[in-house]
Order: sequence, then C-alpha cells, then structure tokens
Amino acid sequence: MAEWHRVAEEGDLAENMPLPVRIGDTCIAVVRLEDGIFALNDICTHEYALLSDGYCEEGKLECPLHQACFDIRTGAALNEPAEVPVATYKVKVEGGGVFVEL
Repeated sequence: MAEWHRVAEEGDLAENMPLPVRIGDTCIAVVRLEDGIFALNDICTHEYALLSDGYCEEGKLECPLHQACFDIRTGAALNEPAEVPVATYKVKVEGGGVFVEL
C-alpha cells in the first residue's frame, strides 16, 4: 500500500535543481519546475547513474553519464541511449513540507 513520505521542505527546493532523496531502498530526484514540484526515480534506466547529478533544463533531466534525457513530469525517455522511462511519483505540499507517495 502506498504511503506519503516527507522528503523536504518546500523552501529547500530551488527551481531546476534536483534534490536527491532516499525512501527505503528507492532513490528519488525531487525537482521544482515553474509549474510545480515533481518526483522521479533517480536512477537512469540506461546505465547506473544518479539523474540528480545531471543537468536540468526545460522540464528535462539529463543523465550525467551518457546524456540521455528524461521528461521530469512524465518520466519518458526523450533520447538515446535511454529507451525505458523512469518511474514518477505523486507529490503534494502541505504545511511547507514536500511529500512523495511511494
């Protein structure tokens, strides 16, 4: 059953600056964009690398290893070498806290 986990304070998130968090064994990148806060799996589906170490621009997160890009809102793989999307997670903000459903 899915549960909400407090992962950050809203004020901790700078726009286009991924924040790496861990919930149990799951690595998640939390990203503030101009239209909201989003969470996606932090592990590139092409080869192990932390997406939160990559470059964030125009709603895309670029893997630092081979420059595969993922849509932050949907998790879709946008270019090679990645072909498999990353998981995304629901986010809510309550009382200044940022919560991710996992």
